[in-house]
Amino acid sequence: MSELIPGRLLRVYIGESDHHEGRPLHQVLVELVRQQGLAGATVLRGVEGFGAHSRIHTARILRLAEDLPLVIEVVDRPERINAFLPVLKEVLPGGLVTVSDVEMADYTAKDWPNHL
Repeated sequence: MSELIPGRLLRVYIGESDHHEGRPLHQVLVELVRQQGLAGATVLRGVEGFGAHSRIHTARILRLAEDLPLVIEVVDRPERINAFLPVLKEVLPGGLVTVSDVEMADYTAKDWPNHL
């Protein structure tokens, strides 16, 4: 394992039905992360959850399965995540954003750890 490098984890919690200018919001966010040159993004689809309105969204009930929870995770150096937050704010109409400090151990890019 490589040396540990300080990093920051950005999580964006949205619903599957959220859109930005007619496009799925999770796709817009992943493209923005890529355009900003961040290390990467992963979209995770939840099987059940609820948000600010306390309405449960679950895959068990077909009519509510259309708006399952999504989490977009991005990990990079703290200064790069911090610089992305204003960009994120421009396209995020709602949802929850969390930022946590993490330690990064390995990354598969050829120039790790210089990429980050």
